[in-house]
Amino acid sequence: MRLEQITNDIDNKIFFPVYFFYGEESFFIDQLTNYIEEHVLDKSVKEFNQSIVYGRDVSVRDLIDLSRRFPMMGNYQLVIVKEAQDIKSIEELETYLDSYMETTILVINYKYRKLDKRKAFYKKLNATKNVVLYESQRLYDNQIPAWIESTTRNLGYGINPVASRLLSDHLGNDLGKIYNEIEKLIINVEPGQSITEDDIERNIGISKDFNVFEFQNALGTRNDLKAQRIVQYFEANPKEHPLQMITVMLHNYFMKVFLYHQLKNKDPKTIAAEIGVNPFFLKDYKYASAAYSPQKIKNIISDIRTLDLKSKGVGSTEGNDYGELKELVFKIIHA
Repeated sequence: MRLEQITNDIDNKIFFPVYFFYGEESFFIDQLTNYIEEHVLDKSVKEFNQSIVYGRDVSVRDLIDLSRRFPMMGNYQLVIVKEAQDIKSIEELETYLDSYMETTILVINYKYRKLDKRKAFYKKLNATKNVVLYESQRLYDNQIPAWIESTTRNLGYGINPVASRLLSDHLGNDLGKIYNEIEKLIINVEPGQSITEDDIERNIGISKDFNVFEFQNALGTRNDLKAQRIVQYFEANPKEHPLQMITVMLHNYFMKVFLYHQLKNKDPKTIAAEIGVNPFFLKDYKYASAAYSPQKIKNIISDIRTLDLKSKGVGSTEGNDYGELKELVFKIIHA
């Protein structure tokens, strides 16, 4: 099942006896678990019919015994197992799947790991009727801005593409951290309004003028003065802008510019999908592809990789020296 289908069923009071949430992205697993905790039982019966336990504290036998109890003063009892990846021999839960309680809603919160789909336990979960099996997969970096826009929209607000890209570039792929920052932002924005880069700078402290995104655009338009000013800002704020992160972002950027060269005669939506960017930003890649030939981009990527190695201490004793980045900027724009 998809996440939206699970939450919609819960809203419509359609419950299943077993929910097994697993995978490498803990954010969606916790989000679903919390949603069930908040929406399944009325407050009046939670004291009697809701049990929350942690994997490190229970065995499978304890869990089965807990799940076989009958509800008091209600139709269901809710059993939530958080951090279920700490349970030893969780595959022994197969015996409960053979004869689960119709009046128990058992929620397994199994984080940071995949299930081996070749093994009998996964096959049993997947084949058992009325078991909801949901795999929470990590998002790729190029999927984060779209997720930010979707999440903000679901909260009743908007966010422009520049602002979502700014959040993504600064916060990486930590969805929990991004969600917390979105919640901070909407406190100061009227419902239905869009979050802008000004809101982000004012409320979170991420500069709308001095960031990796603007750095890429400065290089793409061969704006030497702007690019060097941004490098100076990075150098003054190394914790927020480590050299290793900058080289990775630059490498990804010029790889996309190189790919744009190969795709530039195709439909814009196709190009955007292929290089993994919002169509709003295609014009930036168009400008950059006009400024740099494919051969030039190959040379730039080679120089970026060299700087990346130096930033990690390979062949250099000054791995975090931003002077090397300044030299790279000059070489990219003027060579």
